[in-house]
Amino acid sequence: MQKIFGSLLIVACVLGGYALANGNLAMLWQPAELLIIVGAALGSLIVGNPKEVLIEMLKQIKGVVVYKRRGEEFQRQLLMLLYELLEMVEIGGLKVLDEHIEEPEKSELFAKYPLILAEPNLMAFIADNFRLMAMGKISAHELEGFLDQELEAMEETLLLPSRSLNQVGEAMPGFGILAAIMGIIITMGNIGGSVAEIGASVAAALVGTFLGIFFCYCVMQPLATAMSQRIRTELSALECVRTTLVAHVAGKPTLLSVDAGRKLIEQDVKPAFSLLESWVNRYEEERDAA
Repeated sequence: MQKIFGSLLIVACVLGGYALANGNLAMLWQPAELLIIVGAALGSLIVGNPKEVLIEMLKQIKGVVVYKRRGEEFQRQLLMLLYELLEMVEIGGLKVLDEHIEEPEKSELFAKYPLILAEPNLMAFIADNFRLMAMGKISAHELEGFLDQELEAMEETLLLPSRSLNQVGEAMPGFGILAAIMGIIITMGNIGGSVAEIGASVAAALVGTFLGIFFCYCVMQPLATAMSQRIRTELSALECVRTTLVAHVAGKPTLLSVDAGRKLIEQDVKPAFSLLESWVNRYEEERDAA
């Protein structure tokens, strides 16, 4: 809703101000200028990025449009999943996790946490690194180094679409000038026409400059910013997992390990320690009753 409101506000203010200044809105409809600018932008994206980045870009754009904030229930499921996994390790050792981390989608444990199961990057990170811990003895320092490198690589990959979109957005005024120059060329080729015809042709050419600037600062750069912010929000969950695992390997009790990860959750959605403790107490009561 916020994104829709912001978009409507931009369009209303830009076109509304133009109309209040007695501008003719019909003059802004220039299909040829639009074709040149949009076609050049799409072509640049296709030439400059592999197919995988383009597919991820479409997914992230869709995610921005239909984005739902990860609220309390998501954080509860993440922290309690980590708590249950670490409790299983404390009781039966890392080998008891094999049936869960090898095929998480078939695990009864992971089925209790559908919001986490629906996040492929997060699920892969959890399963891969519990598997890494199960393969042999590893120190907290070594594990932290491995996870830091993995997170850096994931961040670089996931931010590629927004960076590419931002770069093309910065080029949009240039594409607008390109369209305007072509319009001026057409105008100069018809210089023998009436003043009204020449004026209309020049106005049509200047629409290209307007469209380039509009797409740059009102569409593509805000969209790229929203995409990168969404990715950084997703990465906070991975940071939570990393810190929890490192604390566990360092010998911290399960609750303190999970609490260490809790502190890496974004401030506006981070549950208080007392709330985490209440979730753990309720889980232990249900487990004991069963």
